Amino acid sequence: MQPRAMTILVVDDEQSILETVSEVLRDEGFEVETAITGRSAIATAMARHPDLIVLDVMLPDLDGIEVTRRLRAEGRDVAVLFLTARDTVEDRVVGLRIGGDDYMTKPFSLDEVVARAHAILRRTRRRDGDVEVLRVGDVLMDTMAHEVWRNGSSVHLTATEFGLLRYFMTNPRFVLSKTQILASVWADDFAVDENVVETYVSYLRKKLDRLGEPLIHTVRLVGYIFRPVID
Repeated sequence: MQPRAMTILVVDDEQSILETVSEVLRDEGFEVETAITGRSAIATAMARHPDLIVLDVMLPDLDGIEVTRRLRAEGRDVAVLFLTARDTVEDRVVGLRIGGDDYMTKPFSLDEVVARAHAILRRTRRRDGDVEVLRVGDVLMDTMAHEVWRNGSSVHLTATEFGLLRYFMTNPRFVLSKTQILASVWADDFAVDENVVETYVSYLRKKLDRLGEPLIHTVRLVGYIFRPVID
């Protein structure tokens, strides 16, 4: 049986950008859905379950940040690549904090859009040979369903947060450097640096620590260690 083609939802109210980005992604072998408003993007994402959303921030009704916020509130952890004319650090931080996986400013290279889409999907999709269920201490991860629980409570993670936690859970009690984490979780996405690791470790800690004792500890000048509370 042929593997299912990955599906990408492209959302932009500029028709030329929508058509150009969609065409280049189809040429890469992706199934592509499109939307031109925030509300239609949410409806399409809920109905079609895309693997990635390439999402313009400036939309005529709901902006891309609100679209992502509403999808996360519904428990949808689909990966999101923001496209925007906003290029300040504050804008990028808001996009990442709300659950985005990457952020590109306009104008952009189509080759870079394709490269970043591949990089996001490589680090978020299930790899052949992965164990379906991981249990480390009081954390349970279902890699097929993309779900996580701690102490019996569901933990809603973005796709990148999920990949980061999976890396920690497959390497418990080992001190992992930021370089190792970048290489394993972000693969060959050279557009990110070690500051991204710090950002996502912080997001992951907040979500896990609400449900129990701290799990991810900083080893000064070295990296991080995932130390389960219960064996």
